Amino acid sequence: MARVAVLTVSDRGAAGEREDLGGPLIAELALAAGHEVVARAIVPDEREQIAATLRAWADAGAADVILTTGGTGLTPRDVTPEATLTVAEREVPGIVVALVVNGLRHTPFAALTRGVAVTRGRTLIVNLPGNPKAVRQGMDVLLPLLGHVTELLQGPVEHSG
Repeated sequence: MARVAVLTVSDRGAAGEREDLGGPLIAELALAAGHEVVARAIVPDEREQIAATLRAWADAGAADVILTTGGTGLTPRDVTPEATLTVAEREVPGIVVALVVNGLRHTPFAALTRGVAVTRGRTLIVNLPGNPKAVRQGMDVLLPLLGHVTELLQGPVEHSG
């Protein structure tokens, strides 16, 4: 199983003006699937604060997977993908494709997400939208992958057949 960290990106959430629904939902679903939630935080839509948190968690080896929620849309304040790309070592585009394809089964607005999936060191970082419905749909895609992703990132894996 994976050690999961959850980062909510929201100006109003960070200011205490809006309840964070996406972060707790990610944590709840990860725990229910048998993963461990090792860190949670809320930061405003500020590129450097987002990047600094991602960098700190990944570089400390605190989590196998960091899941962000929020800041993936088209408004000028939506900078989570850009912040994530500044800390990225490798992109994982197949995860993004799977998330969008699954989201499109539910709403055409899934095509508007700009979330990315990357690795930094031995940590996978995936951006999910802030909408709780979209979070749940994204977790449906991610949860079956997390154990194997963790195994792959930790070192050599012998693939059979």
